[in-house]
Amino acid sequence: MRVTGYAAAALPGDLAAQVAALEAAAWPGSAPGHDPALAPRALLLADATGAVAAVLALLYKEIGVAGRTYRAAGLSGVVTRPELRGRGLGGRLVAAARAELAADPAVDLALFSCDRPLAPFYEAAGFAPLPGTVLVGGTPGEPLATDEPGFDKAVVAAFFTADPDRDRAAFTGIRVPLYPGTIDRLW
Repeated sequence: MRVTGYAAAALPGDLAAQVAALEAAAWPGSAPGHDPALAPRALLLADATGAVAAVLALLYKEIGVAGRTYRAAGLSGVVTRPELRGRGLGGRLVAAARAELAADPAVDLALFSCDRPLAPFYEAAGFAPLPGTVLVGGTPGEPLATDEPGFDKAVVAAFFTADPDRDRAAFTGIRVPLYPGTIDRLW
C-alpha cells in the first residue's frame, strides 16, 4: 500500500470514481466533493493495482485568532473501505496526512472536528484535543457549531509553529469562526 496525494481537481478519473463511491457509502445523501475555495487535496492509500483502501481530504483556510492569522489545514472525509477496516490503514493514512502538513511551511496548524468516539483514533496519529474549543462553520447565514445539540464533536489539532504551546493556548477553550465564505461539512 502506498500513500499518494492529488489536488482534488487533478484526481484521475478512476481514482475519483473510487473516492466518490467510498464517500457515498459512508455518508449517503451528502454532496460529493469539497468547496474549491478550500483548495482540497485528496490523500489516498492504494495498493499496487490502484484499488483505493482509504482516503481523506486536506482542506486549507486562513483563520484569525488572538490577533494573528493562521494558515490552517483540516482533515475531512476520512474513510476506509469497509472490508479493510480494523487493519490500521486509516490510521496510517491519517498519520501520513499529519506528517505532510507538518512538513509544509505554508501550514501553521491542523485543526478539525470529529465524532467524540473517534478522538483517540486521531490522537494516535499525533493530533491532540483542544478542550472547550468550538469550531463554527457552515455559512454566516446558517452557522454550524461543533457543540450544537445532536452534533457533539471533539476538536483536535496539531500545531507546527515556532511556539506551539503558545498557539495551542490561544485556541483552547474558544469559539473559532471559520468565516468568511462557505465551510466544508466536517469543519
